Amino acid sequence: MEKEKVMMVNNRCVQIPTILIILMVFTGVGHSSGLEQSKSSFHLGEESRFEMKKWGLNESNLQSMPRQLISKGYETNNLEQSLLLAEAGEKEAEKKDPQSPECAEFAKDPDADVGDIIRAGCKPTTEQMSKLMDNPLGNVAMLWNQFDLVRLKNPTNDKTANKGNYMGIAQFPKGVGKKWNLINRFIWNVPSMPLDQDKIDRADQLYSSGTGPAVLPPGTDGPAPVDLFDGRTTGFGDMYYVGLFSPKKPIEIDGGGKVVWGVGFDMGFPTATDDILGTGKWSAGPSAIGVYLGPKWKIGALGQQYWDYAGDSDRDSVNMTNLQYFYYYSLNPTTSIGAAPNIIANWGQDSDNKFTVPVGLGINKTFEIGGVPVRFGAEVHYSVVQPDDVAGAEWNFRFFVIPSAPSALFKWMK
Repeated sequence: MEKEKVMMVNNRCVQIPTILIILMVFTGVGHSSGLEQSKSSFHLGEESRFEMKKWGLNESNLQSMPRQLISKGYETNNLEQSLLLAEAGEKEAEKKDPQSPECAEFAKDPDADVGDIIRAGCKPTTEQMSKLMDNPLGNVAMLWNQFDLVRLKNPTNDKTANKGNYMGIAQFPKGVGKKWNLINRFIWNVPSMPLDQDKIDRADQLYSSGTGPAVLPPGTDGPAPVDLFDGRTTGFGDMYYVGLFSPKKPIEIDGGGKVVWGVGFDMGFPTATDDILGTGKWSAGPSAIGVYLGPKWKIGALGQQYWDYAGDSDRDSVNMTNLQYFYYYSLNPTTSIGAAPNIIANWGQDSDNKFTVPVGLGINKTFEIGGVPVRFGAEVHYSVVQPDDVAGAEWNFRFFVIPSAPSALFKWMK
């Protein structure tokens, strides 16, 4: 009997300080004493951790207790210890594994090979991914989402209307042997033309005027084939594929720059849901690209030629060149200013209507969203040379969003 009394006293001696610790936590979290928490001045003691574990408690379930149970007016002389316990769970959640020395060295080098970084088990920085995305022939997979709002002007009556277009481009490299890559671009369009397809169907003479196709190859904003009507036609447009063979090793330039280049081919497929949204022709031709990638400047051009070889015999032939030139200046490792307009030469037109030549300016920046590098950009283009007698692009407002991933993550791209 005497032994049982001693055990009860001992248990109470253990329980009482433990209960006091919990009450101090309540007081520290919920007491309205006007004290301000300071995260930088607390250090969790081992004794406190031991007592909490002994009674099946931890920092997180202490923090999750309702505040109404806390504000009971309890007093304590050790508010700092109470606040310390309340903050411990948050500190544990914020704690990250220390970066390995090898990963730390990679992170310091903006020119480090992203493939080497991933193979070492490290994560490339946003700055390194942004630099990789600057290279249109780089070892990176990108999904372009480009939105264009084009202001069309008809010089015969000065009437204007807006053409919209969403362009998606899935780009990824594929290794071809040890020295070459094939850069693949699959392109689809969803245009919205300021023309009524039903009215066009009732005006057969418009298709016999020899003014060319209604929607041009990807990225083009050339002349429309008819005067602008009231109404609108929206749907799926033609699809395209561009393949560029490029050396894996760039040409190094003194001063830290390099030159990349590629040659290949392009193909067009008549997938449009309405005549006015596509060419109605199967087309193909050569492509070539050359780019200078300097410490600050990125300058280059992509040239594409399209000839039709099959399709609707009632539709106009396709004979067109699209030269997309680009110039960007890096303000910092993730931000650039510049533009990438498209010069169009429609060889089916007469000399006064062949060319559309825009210039432009814009800005883009690369962020990391959910661990994925994503580039956002906006540009404005104005056509300093426009067709004289047929409707053509005057202004173009472009917005794009490009998520990306290094090709080293995908074995099938090697």
